[in-house]
Amino acid sequence: MVTNLQAYQDYLQKEKNYSSLTLRAYLDDIKSFQNYLEENHEKLPLEQINYSQVRSWIVVLVENGIANKSINRKISSLKSYYRFLLKIKQIEFSPLSKHKSLKVPKKVQIPFSEKELSSVLEMGFIEDDFESIRNKLVVELFYTTGIRRAELINLKTNNLDKYNKTLKVLGKRNKERIIPLLDCTIDLINQYNLQKDKLEIIQNTDVLILSKKGKILSETFVYRMINSYFSTISEKIKKSPHVLRHTFATHLLNNGADLNSVKELLGHASLSSTQIYTHSSLTELQRVYKDAHPRNK
Repeated sequence: MVTNLQAYQDYLQKEKNYSSLTLRAYLDDIKSFQNYLEENHEKLPLEQINYSQVRSWIVVLVENGIANKSINRKISSLKSYYRFLLKIKQIEFSPLSKHKSLKVPKKVQIPFSEKELSSVLEMGFIEDDFESIRNKLVVELFYTTGIRRAELINLKTNNLDKYNKTLKVLGKRNKERIIPLLDCTIDLINQYNLQKDKLEIIQNTDVLILSKKGKILSETFVYRMINSYFSTISEKIKKSPHVLRHTFATHLLNNGADLNSVKELLGHASLSSTQIYTHSSLTELQRVYKDAHPRNK
């Protein structure tokens, strides 16, 4: 007999087209709550709980030092599960229908400057060395396309259209988008492919960006690579692929791109997700305003 949780997993996978990473995150959050119920509420089934049990779980999470943002994500996973139970008529009301998210302080992420990006891309990368050119290409792709780390790792060779100078990216919830490529990026891809063809073994033949052993890159490897390069030229606390995505958006906005175009390039579902990148462009706008307004002469 298929359990409600198994049915929910099938729903997320087959109907919502969630990625394996997203799917695991949702299920891990729900199972975490299940474990709490087993230890503290005599294995009370998920279908029979009320908000008081959820509230007591939140208290435990807070006392254990879990950040409000992480708690909100866990509760969001539970909300999704109970919406599903309502949909299949396994419950009559959601115990989380009136829950309000915990307050999360807004953290302003500081993007890299154009000078910092130039410094990294002008480092002494060796043109006839596979790893050197591969690493430069990874930085280049993050900065010129704004793609996510998981999106870069999972790029396929047939995602690249050199004729039209575009890259097809499979984003969250398996949503595809087409991103234009700059000539300098195409040139670097060509250099990389020349070195890639010299590899003795290629195990993942359909993958675009590979390790020196011809395998798909790990997320940890990509993070450490970006952190290593930018640690040599930047004193910013966060130096990650996501900061490069943030930098991509900020630099476009600073140079006149409209918010909706940046939204499409980033693969956001709504403008509200893109608006978090506007704070830096507002700083630039203030500078231009002060320099240009006659009253400030």
